[in-house]
Amino acid sequence: MKLFEEVHLRNIVSRNRLVVPPMCQYSAHEGFANDWHLVHLGRFATGGMGIIFAEATAVEKRGRITHGDLGLWSDEHIESHSKLAHFINLHGAVPAIQLGHAGRKASMQRPWAGNGPLDDVDISSGDMPWEIVGPSDEAVSEGFIKPTPLETNDISDIVDAFSSATHRAYQAGYRALEIHGAHGYLIHSFLSPLSNHRNDKYGGDLKGRMRLALEVTEAVRGAWPVELPLFFRVSSVDDVDGGWTLNDTVSLASELKTLGVDVIDCSSGGISGSATAARTKRQAGYQVPFAKKIREEAGLMTQAVGLITNPTQASTILKSGSADLIAVGREVLDNPTWALHAARQMGLDESMESWPQQYGWWLSRRAKSSILYSE
Repeated sequence: MKLFEEVHLRNIVSRNRLVVPPMCQYSAHEGFANDWHLVHLGRFATGGMGIIFAEATAVEKRGRITHGDLGLWSDEHIESHSKLAHFINLHGAVPAIQLGHAGRKASMQRPWAGNGPLDDVDISSGDMPWEIVGPSDEAVSEGFIKPTPLETNDISDIVDAFSSATHRAYQAGYRALEIHGAHGYLIHSFLSPLSNHRNDKYGGDLKGRMRLALEVTEAVRGAWPVELPLFFRVSSVDDVDGGWTLNDTVSLASELKTLGVDVIDCSSGGISGSATAARTKRQAGYQVPFAKKIREEAGLMTQAVGLITNPTQASTILKSGSADLIAVGREVLDNPTWALHAARQMGLDESMESWPQQYGWWLSRRAKSSILYSE
C-alpha cells in the first residue's frame, strides 16, 4: 500500500507518505513555543503521521502574521522549538518546520478575533500594530496597513534572516524544512504581478518577480545540511485575473529544482483576503491537478493538499502519479489518530502494533470484544 510505504528524502526516511502541513495556532508569546504547541504537534506523532510541520515560523519579528505566531528570529527561541522536535522524533515521525515572512499580511488580528487589521479593541488589550513591509506600497485589502516598499538593502537583510533562522531550525532538531512562498505572504507577494509593482530587478517580468524566492532558496539551501530535505510551498495559482498562473509555478519549480529543492508543496490562492482565498470551487482534492502538472513538467516531487479526507482518496492520488506525499490538515485536527485508523481500514495493522503501546494494548483487546454498544 503506497500510502504507508517508507519514503526517502535525501538521508531522511519517513515511515509513510502522510504529512501534517503547517497550521498556524496563533498561540505563541513573543514567538516562543509552549505546551499548546507540544501537545498539538505531539499528538500527530503518536497518531502515526510521517512528517510533521510546525506552523509558519517568522524569520523576523515584523514578519509575524499576528502577535501569536511562532518565531525563530533569535537564538533564544531555539530551546522552545527543540522540545517540539525532540518529541516528534521520539515517536517515530520526522520533525519539520516552515519558515516564512508575512510581508504585507503582517500585523493582523488572530482569526477568531476577526482576521482583519488590528483595531482599538486589540490595542486596548495590548496587541499593538507594527510597521510592515512588502514589494510595493499597496495594502492587502481596504482598511489594512499600507506596507513600506522594501529597499534593495532591506531585501538582503531578509534573505539573511531566512538563512539565520535555518541554522536555528537545525540546531533545534528539525530534520525537514519548508520555505513559505504562498498565500499572499512576502515571497508570494513578490511573485504575483497583482502585488508586485516594482520597476527594479525584483519586479517587472517573471524573472524579476522570482528573484526574491530564488535568493531566499539559495540562502536557505546553503544554510541547511545537504543531507536534509528542503520543501517549498507555492500558491500554484492566484486564481485572480492577471495574477500568478500554474505555468508560472512550473517555471519557478524548475528553477527551484536547480537550487536543491526536493518537494513542491502545492497549495493555491491567498494573494488578498484570507490565507487561501480564491475563486476555485472547494471540492475533494481540488488542488491535486496542480501537484500533478508541476510533478510532470518540472520533474520534482510534489505534495498534494486540500480536502483530502480519506485514505482511499489519498491512495488513489499516489497511485495515479499525481503526487508523492499527501498532506492532511483539518482532518487530523478532527482526528489526530487518522493515520492509524487509515492503516487499520486498509488491513495493514489489525493487531494495532503501530499504535503507542500505552493505547494499543488496551484498544486491541477492546476490538476483540463483542459487547460494544451500537444503535
